[in-house]
Amino acid sequence: MPNWLLPENIADVLPSEARKIEDLRRHMLDNFRLYGYELVMPPMLEYVDSLLTGAGKDTDLRTFKLIDQISGRMLGLRADMTTQVARIDAHLLNRNSVTRLCYAGSVLHTRPSGLHATREPLQIGAEIYGHAGLEADAEIQELALASLAMAGFADVRLDLSHAGVLRSIIADDPAARIDEAALYALLRAKDSPGLEALTKHYAAVTRDALLALPQLYGDVDVLARARAVLPAFPGITRALAELAALAASALGRAEVAIDLADLRGYQYESGAMFGLYVPGLPNAVARGGRYDHVGEAFGRARPATGFSLDLRELARLLPSAERKHAIRAPWGNAPELREQIAELRRTGEVVIQSMPGHDDDQDEFECDRVLVLEDSNWILKNLG
Repeated sequence: MPNWLLPENIADVLPSEARKIEDLRRHMLDNFRLYGYELVMPPMLEYVDSLLTGAGKDTDLRTFKLIDQISGRMLGLRADMTTQVARIDAHLLNRNSVTRLCYAGSVLHTRPSGLHATREPLQIGAEIYGHAGLEADAEIQELALASLAMAGFADVRLDLSHAGVLRSIIADDPAARIDEAALYALLRAKDSPGLEALTKHYAAVTRDALLALPQLYGDVDVLARARAVLPAFPGITRALAELAALAASALGRAEVAIDLADLRGYQYESGAMFGLYVPGLPNAVARGGRYDHVGEAFGRARPATGFSLDLRELARLLPSAERKHAIRAPWGNAPELREQIAELRRTGEVVIQSMPGHDDDQDEFECDRVLVLEDSNWILKNLG
């Protein structure tokens, strides 16, 4: 095997693509800061017991693991940053007030999440800790939509769901609670025949509600249908009201859809969940939701909600960036030349000094001007 080959679903990022990704990262982090979010940088490597706390089986299967040669304990390369940021809030910052945190960094997956997905996503996200009200969910949803708008996506679909619906349905049925993981998988796949087989020994009210969930998807009118066919349990009533409020807050900024069987992320989500979809990508480009119980293992349960997206996947959907205009200058150490180049760079100009005997060939820059010496003065001339 040639030594330059990379593992499957691992790839280098070349200059023009890297610039798109970095521009997105900077602009989004700057926008997060305008909302009051503080940047944190969790480590790439942690002990598995901390890294996977409350993260669910899916994250466990996606996590690369290795033995620490210093402690002998099992380490994990992070496959997601949400639980890491929850640990920082609960254990290190330990604030009593509402805390807004954001992050950006690479994560690593044992298997790709989709057909053409990378196993090394560049994850960026934002989280709010300390407020249990719907205001925090609405702010996170707004921030996620604003992030896609900054990237140039005007045609966005917001899919809403709620972990509380399933949990309320099975809360009083011991047989259903035992099968919670299987129910989650069947609902996620919208496997109605599988649901019928699994639920045949459940209480009638539980079974009827579970069999109705795969059909409860569509526009916001789904909420009215859900109120008609689902039992009026307090948890279900509250969940449907929260979804109605979040749908209303997104009007005018995105097409809104409801899918009460879309339970991706269910293992650690505890409330409203959402996915954002854009043309050109079959999977959600961003996902978010409420996860109030993740901090318990770190000594302090705090209300929490947030979202994240993969910058590499998002950048892949964007058109190639236009080449930036630049200035070509000769190589030299003459004080006047050095001062002229420094002054141009201080004003934001890209100045590329040509190495003697070489042509310039860049993906990102187009030299449309040149710095030349005329009558003892360095002047700019346009190139044809």
